[in-house]
Amino acid sequence: MANELWQESASRLAELIRRGVTTSREVIEAHLSRIDAVNDAVNAVVEIRPDEVRREADAADALQRAGQARGPLHGVPFTIKTNIDVAGYATTEGCVALKDFVAHSDAPTVERMRGAGAVVLARTNMPDLGLRVNTESSLYGATHNPWMHGRTAGGSSGGEAAAIASGMSPIGLGNDIGGSLRNPAYACGIASIKPSRGRVPQGNPSATQEMTFNSQVMLAEGPLARHVADLRLGLEVLMGAHELDPFSVDVALRGRPVPKRVALVATPMGGETDADVANGVRAAGRALEDAGYEVVEIEPPMLFESYVGWAELMTANFQVYGPALMGVMGDGGRRFVELASADFPAATPESLEMMHESRHMVARAWRQFLTTYPLIVGPTWTQPPFEHGFDIRDVQSAMRVVENFRFVLPANLLGLPAACVPTGVANGLPTGAQIIGDIFRDDLCLDAAQVVEDAIGVMTPIDPRA
Repeated sequence: MANELWQESASRLAELIRRGVTTSREVIEAHLSRIDAVNDAVNAVVEIRPDEVRREADAADALQRAGQARGPLHGVPFTIKTNIDVAGYATTEGCVALKDFVAHSDAPTVERMRGAGAVVLARTNMPDLGLRVNTESSLYGATHNPWMHGRTAGGSSGGEAAAIASGMSPIGLGNDIGGSLRNPAYACGIASIKPSRGRVPQGNPSATQEMTFNSQVMLAEGPLARHVADLRLGLEVLMGAHELDPFSVDVALRGRPVPKRVALVATPMGGETDADVANGVRAAGRALEDAGYEVVEIEPPMLFESYVGWAELMTANFQVYGPALMGVMGDGGRRFVELASADFPAATPESLEMMHESRHMVARAWRQFLTTYPLIVGPTWTQPPFEHGFDIRDVQSAMRVVENFRFVLPANLLGLPAACVPTGVANGLPTGAQIIGDIFRDDLCLDAAQVVEDAIGVMTPIDPRA
């Protein structure tokens, strides 16, 4: 039996529209109906303008009939996290205080998706200012994991991941300074990639201040989807230099050949790792080994130093901007930040200088390691998705959550690409693997993720009402 349109991948929908098998309007109607049917169960989609969406789809169909399709995603719907500017929509960042902060123009990633012919479908939920790995917004409420109501969908792009996993969207946009593209992809059983620093342009035209230093160093914009092929297509659409981002660059996606050698890290240092999580990572290792990769269980160098470097950059930012940010955030977001930073020492000029020297030393050590092992495969989170409220219960639970996402932090600190791909289900929740490569070797991460997907399969969309 043929799939319903909302079940199809973004690439397949683009093909069906291109061949005239369906229309953008029919695809949009299928996704609007799916949102009506299941969004109440997860609270992932937080703003949608059906009449506007239909007008955009009709315009795409008119261009298609005239032989003027705009690009590889022509007529395909996409969703957008609410901290990314979309002209005429509020960039709320999940906060009540920003509910009327309307963007005057599109962010570079939205501009690029529209330029490829894609149609804006809806906005998706996130925690206040993205400063929590549980998607619970003071403005929109909590997003539930499509696999298990009451569990986190991850964060901060949790609304995106939950929408995609439950068939409300085939592809979407998020961002990542501490795993925010990868955390929810893992939690919801879909795929994502945090691109190399500079590959995808960033920055909101509506921003009232320049990008902070921690964001310049560690933030990345990227796609989420159910299929790795859609990540590759999305990345090809998004990447490249843009006038609004002075550090964005034009670099080819495909690099030179390297040895097919993988460092497998099933249980990274720095805390406990759940047995089901470790087994999921090893399942990815077996898939890669079966496909001809040499897989060696070995840990990359200076992991502890990379964790500390990330934390120091975030702490220094909060020393400057914390009072203003805490004034905007809701109670849950403030409490997580307070609990998670309770025992971390204040940054000083001396500590920041030493941190940057350490970061360079870590980067050099990782470059040498990645020369021998061009890919590092490990967990995204080291524990299953937790119950809502666990992250703000007390200092111990908040620190357990920070410990949980520790292995995403080196890629942010060093600007490295990292893809996520599902590896199965354990106790009703997804497992997965994170695949890290050297800077601008996003292609190697996607190649390996495709191998894992081919071996294990695509696990979504699922029905969150089940």
